[in-house]
Amino acid sequence: MAQQTDILAFGSHPDDTELGCSGTLAKLTSTGKKVVVADLTRGEMGSRGTPETRLKEAQKAAGILGLADRVNLGLPDTMLDNTRELQLPIISCIRTYRPHICILPAPSDRHPDHGDGAKLLTDAIFYSGLIRIETLDSEGKPQEPHRPAHILHYMQDRPFEPDFVFDITDTLEVKEKAIRAFATQFDVADPGDEPETYISDPSFFEALRARARHFGHLAGFKYGEGFLYAGKPIPLRDFGFLSDTSPKR
Repeated sequence: MAQQTDILAFGSHPDDTELGCSGTLAKLTSTGKKVVVADLTRGEMGSRGTPETRLKEAQKAAGILGLADRVNLGLPDTMLDNTRELQLPIISCIRTYRPHICILPAPSDRHPDHGDGAKLLTDAIFYSGLIRIETLDSEGKPQEPHRPAHILHYMQDRPFEPDFVFDITDTLEVKEKAIRAFATQFDVADPGDEPETYISDPSFFEALRARARHFGHLAGFKYGEGFLYAGKPIPLRDFGFLSDTSPKR
């Protein structure tokens, strides 16, 4: 069943959107926007946790962020090849939620799945608008083509020069709470029998907050999240976004 959605954000793994853009998502849901997150994989190749626990953690984070829905497409972790087989579940997801805006992983990053996921998603988004690529909904009915109006990329491990910065001063604590919902991955005081990773160390949150402070400062906010706009230049019809902001510079 098709649903009209304001924003559909994708992550290559559960917790990717929390790390990259959840301050923004939390702000948008608080203003009444309908936001959905789709995780491409179950993160089954991760060093800590299990696919089952990560699914439960993802749903807990969804509640914290106020998401309208969260789905997992079950694509293979570490094997996000840009094939028609893997494009089709994404195309069906886009046609189901019919977003105005799609938010994607970084175009390239430390983890190959982030860049591979971004390329896979970018092509699938284009193909989702083609009438001759056929997909069926959950009831077995043909889906109508749909292509979002805007595509953004959020920042992940490697920083980039953003096209714009979103003010998350009021939602930074919500972002951090949503990240901590992935208790097997983050803020782990005692790693137990599983390997310690650089993100499981509690000090990782110091780096997250420092980045938000850095990019917020550049934009004139206390804390911010940076984004790339995939279809440059950014299209405008008025200066409403300028009138609505008064950054400190």
